[in-house]
Amino acid sequence: MPKTKTYVDPAGIHVIAPNFKQRLSGVTSTIIQLVPVQNRLGQKVAVLGPGLPSHLPHLRFRDLWKLWRRPEGADHRIWHARRNIEMLPGILMRDLLRMPLRLVFTSASQRKHSGWTKFLIRQMDAVIATSAKTAQYLEVPNTVVMHGIDCDRFRPADDKPAAKRACGLDPDLRYVGCFGRIRHQKGTDLFVDAMIALLPSHPGWSAIIAGRATPQHMAFEEELKAKAAAAGLADRILFVGEHTNIDDWYRTLDLFVAPQRWEGFGLTPLEAMATGVPVVATDVGAFAELIETVGEATGSVVNPNLQTISAAIDLLLSQDEVLHALGTNAHRKCREKNSIEKEASSVFSVYGQLA
Repeated sequence: MPKTKTYVDPAGIHVIAPNFKQRLSGVTSTIIQLVPVQNRLGQKVAVLGPGLPSHLPHLRFRDLWKLWRRPEGADHRIWHARRNIEMLPGILMRDLLRMPLRLVFTSASQRKHSGWTKFLIRQMDAVIATSAKTAQYLEVPNTVVMHGIDCDRFRPADDKPAAKRACGLDPDLRYVGCFGRIRHQKGTDLFVDAMIALLPSHPGWSAIIAGRATPQHMAFEEELKAKAAAAGLADRILFVGEHTNIDDWYRTLDLFVAPQRWEGFGLTPLEAMATGVPVVATDVGAFAELIETVGEATGSVVNPNLQTISAAIDLLLSQDEVLHALGTNAHRKCREKNSIEKEASSVFSVYGQLA
């Protein structure tokens, strides 16, 4: 039986996070992870819309008329939109219905905006970019606030062999992983092809692909499984499906690969680094801003093609000491720079500028 949603009175809410898209996406995931932390820090945030878990504080659409009243302890509310379909209602409520709202928009896009999107963005009171690369595509003043990660959930294994056994893996093997949606855009085929080329020369390693293929990508996934089987590597290139305890699977890894061809931001490298796992990632999304490649490096950033990805992986598979050092740096720097608490505090600072 589905859990009953927790509905709250708008009077005590200072920030509204609308989510007007039913299907799970990176934006939805951001809201799910960030809102509890914001509330824990005293920011009084509620969500509005479908596709969000019941434990989050929800507003009812039928209570929106109450937004004409100022919230307790403030002279306005923040309407924090992350899509066009969420910016537009905010504009109508603020400008047409004269509700005491301030509009904030977070952009993760790394392409030129349409004329309509540019118009909507110009109506915002504040704009947040999730990376410096994203900020380059905005034509209005903005603040860069990078996504953060729950560093308590994503943490290194206390006992890595035990972590592997808990997931049904061989504790004597080392594992390189590629987690996320299985599709061409995510470069899952690049990872499989790299593993087919490299694993025969590295007998102590196996590969894990964790994630779901949506119906339109199931044939793509089956082709990859067939390719691994044809190479005689079906028992070393493991498709383990989608898991709610994905943090446990990160703790089984010794190396993580993010082979995306395109990405808006991309949280999986952060999840790996918070778990103390070094990363080889393509130069898309915010990966180049997340992964340090010089000094106290945390991994490698390469062009999104099979040759460069394979070469970067191959360089690390036989260097245990380097992997350990990269993983140690990754864990420490992620906690210092990319915690979700840091993201929530930075977002709150943007809200504060609108007082």
